[in-house]
Amino acid sequence: MDTTSFLFYCMIATFTPGPTNIMILSTVKNAGARQAMTFSYGATIGFGLLLVVSAALNSMLMAVMPKVITILQIIGSAYMVYLAYKIVSNHSSQATAEQTATFRFGVLLQFLNPKTVLFALTVIPAFIIPSYSGFAAVSVHIAAITLIGFSAFLTWVLFGSVLRTFLQKHQKFANLVMALFLAYAAVMIWT
Repeated sequence: MDTTSFLFYCMIATFTPGPTNIMILSTVKNAGARQAMTFSYGATIGFGLLLVVSAALNSMLMAVMPKVITILQIIGSAYMVYLAYKIVSNHSSQATAEQTATFRFGVLLQFLNPKTVLFALTVIPAFIIPSYSGFAAVSVHIAAITLIGFSAFLTWVLFGSVLRTFLQKHQKFANLVMALFLAYAAVMIWT
């Protein structure tokens, strides 16, 4: 396995803006870093579970992948547009942020997030399975990928914490930018 390519792929896929990272940033802005960390813990567990499911079902998923990807594109894009609408239309009360940015929602979002699902469906067969077949080696790589994902989530929490005052001061603009990023991501799924 080309470790450098593997690490670049993992870093780019996890650190770039996507539904989870935008949700983390929005949560920090509206409810603070503690609530964003609760959501991030859930997102990390969901991300790890998704990788485990991908590894376990890799051969079966490859046979039905075109159907799965189409379904995920439809559901994921619709959900991302919904999140974008909620961000731009919500005047971001702390109570609303605390209700949506929960541990459970963090876990669930990973299974609805097309970016995360497509990453999990591609990283295992592209990098890990061709080079490693043992349970231990695959498990270590899944743990490493999950740790990279958690690092990305933590970076977004820190980024949001540093910019929280600015984001709150320019709330309408910040919400619009976050919503546009989500809408752009939803559109890019189809191109």
